[in-house]
Amino acid sequence: MPRVKSNVARNKRKKKIMDAAKGYFGGRSKLYRIAKNRVEKSWEHAYRGRKQKKRDFRKLWIQRINAASRQHDMPYSRFIHGLDEAGVELNRKVLADLAVREPEAFAELVSVARDQLD
Repeated sequence: MPRVKSNVARNKRKKKIMDAAKGYFGGRSKLYRIAKNRVEKSWEHAYRGRKQKKRDFRKLWIQRINAASRQHDMPYSRFIHGLDEAGVELNRKVLADLAVREPEAFAELVSVARDQLD
């Protein structure tokens, strides 16, 4: 059976892990076995976080829209329903941005939704 020397490949694998563990505290950045565990766990958190970020931003947009629409005496659910009935196809990200940056334009949207419901 031929002899296999895996120095280059092994060192490359270890270097990738140790580079990813830079900045970790204590042995988590110095010792390969511990660093490998921490890096793999951090990759798990990163994967989960990418999914969670989408949920968190949607919640934030809904809160902003709700707060802005309530300033015009209309709760979030009725506002969204009124926009749907009026055929306005703006997503929540754009609506939240309008609520924060362009209050006059948002007030127009509220009046459109109110007119459609009345």
